[in-house]
Parts: sequence; C-alpha cells; structure tokens
Amino acid sequence: MITNAGLAALASRQLWDTAGHEAPFIYIALGTGDTAEAATDTTLEAEIADSGLERAEATASRVQTIVANDTAQLAKTFTATGSKAVTEVGVLNAASLGTLLSRAVITTKNVESGETLAITHKVVEINV
Repeated sequence: MITNAGLAALASRQLWDTAGHEAPFIYIALGTGDTAEAATDTTLEAEIADSGLERAEATASRVQTIVANDTAQLAKTFTATGSKAVTEVGVLNAASLGTLLSRAVITTKNVESGETLAITHKVVEINV
C-alpha cells in the first residue's frame, strides 16, 4: 500500500519542489507488526532494529512491467544474526526516521540466525 505521505513525497520528487524535495526511497525496513496496512501509516508498526534485519539501503533499479523502465525496483538480501518472525515490510527514504512510501503486511517469514531473507519491492504506476 502506498501511503498518503508517500504519495505527497512522490509528487514532491516529481516536481523537484523548491520548498524542499524528498530524498529517494531506497531503504527497506522489516517489522513484526501485523495490523493491516493503511494509507495513513507513517511508520512500520514494529520495526526490527537488530538481528541483522535492521533497515538497510537496497539496490535500486528500473525494470519493465509494461514498457521499458516503468517500474522502480528495490532489492535487498538480509542475513539474520538472530531469530525473528518478519510480518511487515516498508520502504522509506532515510536510514532512520524518514517518510514511509509503502507498507505491506506479509505472511510470516520465520528467520533463524545465519539464514537470509531476500526482499524485492516494486512500484509501478498503472494508468486506469
């Protein structure tokens, strides 16, 4: 779900708002919250800040969904140093705090120390 704050930030980036444009959305955060995502979300419900699963910069690229380069893609592989049950994923524009572009509650991914968790997040605008 793209958040209300995320939509406003995307508009700012698109127009390069002279009042202060938003930083790029290149960070993936994981969490343990399970409340359904909402457009009014501004943070993850319970962001993980340890165990090798803390917020991190992703590899950003553009890929094709319908036409060349129409989709923004973020990819990050986390390596756990402890055990966690990951239930939410978010995309933000800062290493700490920042604006939440999107949040998704996912099927629980139980991760043990030494295991990896690969996250790929895509944002594409579809004209309706």
